[in-house]
Amino acid sequence: MNRYTIDEFVQKTQQQNLNQGVFELETERMMELNLNGEMWTKMGSMVSYRGNIKFTREGILEQGFGNLLKKAVSGEGARLTKAEGQGQVYLADSGKKITILSLSGESIYINGNDLLAFEPSIGYEIKMMKKMSSMLAGGLFNIRLEGSGMVAFTTHYDPITLLVTPDSPVVTDPNATVAWSGSLEPQIKTDMSFKTFLGRGSGESIQTAFSGNGFVVIQPYEEVYFQAGG
Repeated sequence: MNRYTIDEFVQKTQQQNLNQGVFELETERMMELNLNGEMWTKMGSMVSYRGNIKFTREGILEQGFGNLLKKAVSGEGARLTKAEGQGQVYLADSGKKITILSLSGESIYINGNDLLAFEPSIGYEIKMMKKMSSMLAGGLFNIRLEGSGMVAFTTHYDPITLLVTPDSPVVTDPNATVAWSGSLEPQIKTDMSFKTFLGRGSGESIQTAFSGNGFVVIQPYEEVYFQAGG
């Protein structure tokens, strides 16, 4: 039932202290950061906060890709915001579902558009697909995270993880690829025969091929957040 008195609605929807730690899922689509120091978050993901908190926008491309790529990339997936101070920050991203991972010395790649937040104890490095043709699809920039701490990422609907082995490689649509294990190095491939099937009326279809040992996380949604000009 979605009909309430004001008091009933407030009681049902009010924020709860769940004692889950620094990263706390208020709902499956909204996360609370219990901040005491600093944290990296996706730019544009803050929907509310309370406390003494400073937000500093910082483009992660400042790690050295150059002005040309800065101009070429659009969308908030290419930038981070540093939250500093004490208080609570509430994060969400277009109503997408939030998953929290606890890294213990492992590494993982996450699509730049799907990374929501991570602790400063985790090192990060921006990676770019080697073939410039990958700019036609999602996933141009990916972030390699390694270390110990909490990481949050988002997906449209429920994610599915596919295991990759030497005798069973996996090929994905970059627009549906969310994350993969740090041991894998994806290769961009094109296949003209698939362009009609994938609904692309012109140009080559772009796929991401994974081989080796590891896993790939996909979502049941093609998230196109970068389009080549034309």
